[in-house]
Amino acid sequence: MNAVIEEISKIGIVPVIALDDAKDAEPLAKALCEGGLPCAEVTFRTAAAEESIRIMSEKFPQMLVGAGTVLNPEQVDRAVNAGAKFIVSPGLNPKTVAYCVSKNIPIVPGCANPSDVEQAIEQGLEVVKFFPAEQAGGLKMIKAMSAPYTSVKFMPTGGINADNLIEYLNFNKIVACGGSWMVSKDMVTAGEFDKITKLTREAVTKMLGFELRHIGINENDESSAENTAAAFEKLFGFEKKSGNSSVFAGTAIEVMKSKYLGANGHIAIGTNYIERAIYHMEKNGVEFDRETEKRDAKGNLKAIYIKGEFGGFAIHLVQK
Repeated sequence: MNAVIEEISKIGIVPVIALDDAKDAEPLAKALCEGGLPCAEVTFRTAAAEESIRIMSEKFPQMLVGAGTVLNPEQVDRAVNAGAKFIVSPGLNPKTVAYCVSKNIPIVPGCANPSDVEQAIEQGLEVVKFFPAEQAGGLKMIKAMSAPYTSVKFMPTGGINADNLIEYLNFNKIVACGGSWMVSKDMVTAGEFDKITKLTREAVTKMLGFELRHIGINENDESSAENTAAAFEKLFGFEKKSGNSSVFAGTAIEVMKSKYLGANGHIAIGTNYIERAIYHMEKNGVEFDRETEKRDAKGNLKAIYIKGEFGGFAIHLVQK
């Protein structure tokens, strides 16, 4: 997968924005970054699009800024010259796609039926936009189309919102979702950038879905671990279950058979998407101990520790 598309996949949500005035580009980019989404698809539907992309790209080089609603090669050139790192189109125009492919410009063309998908495959693409998502059949349609095209992934846009975001992202053939609910044109026009930051942060929080999974207690040996877990079982009815390195009491308490990370033990935080969580947290300066990675038989990351301690506890993320 192209490196830019791979980063979009880690970001998870692509804010789709339409700007009528380029003066709004800088405060909007700031709001999105502060809200945790350093990404934007600036639609080429307005005269301010080109200059807005230039401002965002120059003022916020950490952002992944792309151009949407691109309809022809001439617009591709204008967008890329302004700083766009990727191109999105509402439909699949073979001439525009071929132009981007020839210049190694990442493009995600709109596809709403199998014929569109086959044209994308013919052009060598691995990711397509599904647009308009809800109106074209939503997740059921994506699942139906993905069955015969096992190598293709989708970026649905159109009707995606806070209520159905997770339902879409939970399907493994979806790399990210485009949406505008956190950046509505009315909010931009009214200069409500604090509100955009708030809604953006809420979207990221909802996507990652952090929640407490269990508390780990360090013991010195297997006998002590068994006794501590048995105490929780007696007190609260948390069923004791022994494993190789620890003993669980229910699902909320894990007692380690020997000292591990954390002076007192560890706290496990579950997340909907562990790779995305790592990406977003690293953007905020969090460091992870890669030597603590745990993966399943297919190589998927299941758990990883954050470097350092918090109140005497180590913290690790775990895939829900």
